[in-house]
Amino acid sequence: MAQVKRIGVLTGGGDAPGLNPAIKGLVYRAADHDITVSGLYDGWRGLLNPLPDPLPLDRAHVRRWDRDGGTNLGSSRTNPFKSTTETGERVDRSAEVFENIERLGLDAIVACGGEDTLGVAARLSDKGVPVVGVPKTIDKDLAETDYTLGFDTALRNVTEIIERSRTPAGSHGWVQVIEVMGRHAGHLALWSGVAGGAHLILIPEYPFLYEKIFHLLRERLGDTRASPRDPQRPRYSVIVVAEGAYAEDGGLVTIDDRHDAFGHARLGGIGEVLSRRIMSETPYEARSAMLGHPQRGGAPSPVDRIMGVLFGARAADAVADGQFGKMISARGIAPACDLSLVDISKVLGKLNIVDVERHYDTERYHLKGIGM
Repeated sequence: MAQVKRIGVLTGGGDAPGLNPAIKGLVYRAADHDITVSGLYDGWRGLLNPLPDPLPLDRAHVRRWDRDGGTNLGSSRTNPFKSTTETGERVDRSAEVFENIERLGLDAIVACGGEDTLGVAARLSDKGVPVVGVPKTIDKDLAETDYTLGFDTALRNVTEIIERSRTPAGSHGWVQVIEVMGRHAGHLALWSGVAGGAHLILIPEYPFLYEKIFHLLRERLGDTRASPRDPQRPRYSVIVVAEGAYAEDGGLVTIDDRHDAFGHARLGGIGEVLSRRIMSETPYEARSAMLGHPQRGGAPSPVDRIMGVLFGARAADAVADGQFGKMISARGIAPACDLSLVDISKVLGKLNIVDVERHYDTERYHLKGIGM
């Protein structure tokens, strides 16, 4: 195998804190192997024509990147195997990726992303492209790894919002419904809800019943019209719901009927649906808040900074060793965890979801052993 001299790095899918630290870790360790790094703009779109010149990255350029949230290389949900044309058709443009990798003189690609970005990486690897993957998603739903970049920062952000929401909810006696990200996995909803002291937590792994929620609200809040109020009874409730959560008598709630290049529907709105049902079928006032993209914004947490740098450095080592078609995997409690390499193909087609039997009280829709 020829010696690798130049790496192209890209960040695909949703932005996440920890990506810039990963790029810094990659560049710093690659220099130790006498390998240069070029930044590709906007995910896999950066390897399709027409494309801007890659960004040369060296230690001086990325020295402060570990402090930055998001991704300084930009991102997209581009799928080279199903790229959208001006007429709206989905066409296979993967041949252009091969041509541009060769034209740019890239010996390997490091792709930082979630299941979709790594799915493209796996297909390209099968066709002979030297690829190494770095796991990133605030949903923490990637298989074969205990940690994905962005989760800890998003957990911090959402927990803070849950805590702040309790002030207006308590002042006005509301049921505050907070909708967070989590298409297939409820890790973010579950652990932020527990940390923020939520009353109820609804996750995709276990469908809920509206009537059960109404019962639990009545059990907690009693009759809001009673006078005087019972000072021993809470005045409010906070419900955290993942965007992919759904009722047994209803399906997934979507923003519209559009799908992205990977076939995903645009989820969103279950919090508003639940809030309206509460107001129409119980005596309680309810408000909903869809946190949206800001929940993954801001500077990376210490854990994401450390894990990003470690992931990036390990990716550079993998490239230098010719270990392609692999993803960096973390096992154990971050950041004091063990890093290894797993086949990207093993990551795809399955998800890391909440272990309902261990962590979720299906009778109460909450963390086992905790009642708030």
